[in-house]
Amino acid sequence: MVTWGGRWYLVSWDLDRADWRTFQVDRMTPKTPTGPRFSPRELPGGDVAGYIDASFRSNEWPCRGEFVLHAPAAEIAPWVRRQAVVESMGPDRCRVLAGSWSWDRLAAWVGMFDVDLEVVGPVELKDAAARLGRRYAAAAG
Repeated sequence: MVTWGGRWYLVSWDLDRADWRTFQVDRMTPKTPTGPRFSPRELPGGDVAGYIDASFRSNEWPCRGEFVLHAPAAEIAPWVRRQAVVESMGPDRCRVLAGSWSWDRLAAWVGMFDVDLEVVGPVELKDAAARLGRRYAAAAG
């Protein structure tokens, strides 16, 4: 078990799939009896924290974009989990590379941070942010 992005994960070998799997612990339900004993296996790379970080960051989101958030990286990083990579740009700004299943969802996700931001790109993400802004402005009357 390992913590990553403020959550606990179980990394285990799935006998049915013959591959490594990562399970979010708060979504698991204990079963009794617990089942047969297992033989420990060598984790790829040998380091569970490195394995889980690489597996989450390697997700191939169909929509990937870049933002600059006007906040320290240390304040943003704990909240991004597997969706983004955060890089410091100094004491009061950070660069965020993030992914999602849709441009609108990615624009809405970054808008949840209560900080000023800049949408760097790509153009599909800028368009989605503009659409979302118009939608919110209309909703506010």
